[in-house]
Amino acid sequence: MFRNMQYSEQIEKVISYIESNLKADIALADLARVCGYSQYHFLRVFKDTTGLTPADYIRKRRLSEISRQIDVKKASISGTAFEYGFNSKENFTRAFKKEHHVLPTQYKTAGNSLKLYGEFQRPLSEFELTPKIINLPGFSLTGFWSDEDITPNFWNKYNCENRSKRLSGGKICADYGAVIWNDAKNKTDYFIGILTEEASGDTTGASELYSSGGLYAVLSTPPSTHFDFVNTIHLTWEYIFGSWMPKSEYQPSFGHGMQFETYVEESRTYSEDIYIPVSKIE
Repeated sequence: MFRNMQYSEQIEKVISYIESNLKADIALADLARVCGYSQYHFLRVFKDTTGLTPADYIRKRRLSEISRQIDVKKASISGTAFEYGFNSKENFTRAFKKEHHVLPTQYKTAGNSLKLYGEFQRPLSEFELTPKIINLPGFSLTGFWSDEDITPNFWNKYNCENRSKRLSGGKICADYGAVIWNDAKNKTDYFIGILTEEASGDTTGASELYSSGGLYAVLSTPPSTHFDFVNTIHLTWEYIFGSWMPKSEYQPSFGHGMQFETYVEESRTYSEDIYIPVSKIE
């Protein structure tokens, strides 16, 4: 989303220039020239608008386009990386691992969803979702606590290492990602696993997490593609707490249950259900 609409036309020109030159060298001076600003002013405006520096944006876009090529076209990792400006397979592997916390070979084999960055653009419209309000019985999960600061990176590891099938004994079942408040650390912890009743496989190193259930608002993310899935999830979370919740007759109620999301990675439907514990505002 354009954060500063005053500069949208200039930034749109810069984005178009970057997209046309992703496989070429892109100099900061050229971007500032396209925008019509000094380099200092351009850097400030670009980050204010996109949330990224030009260098970070270009790096994320190149990594994303390479990911598309090696997934959809089954292209050579080293050849595609070189085409987009990485001078060695080692440099690309290092950059990919730093961004996604899995190896490109793991991604190519598993074909799981990554947080990819499409071309930055003004949103055409805001989606609107209608939640279902349900009473959910208590349930138990068996899985793993995240050891990553960024949640999508832990999903990458979980999926690429086939932890779901390891826990289930080879069966395809829904995965649950749960957000838990840690009072001792004054932060949220994240947990990924499957329903304990489905965990008939190798549970070495796994933990069990119980939810007492209760009243929940359930929203499904809009249909998306493989490459837009993670970004669509983030937009849905923003919609829930930024648009729907403030206007609804409900409020978050984390005292009676945990917040979680669930989907089946191998279904390739690229939609998930988000569960928010709520109580009605009196």
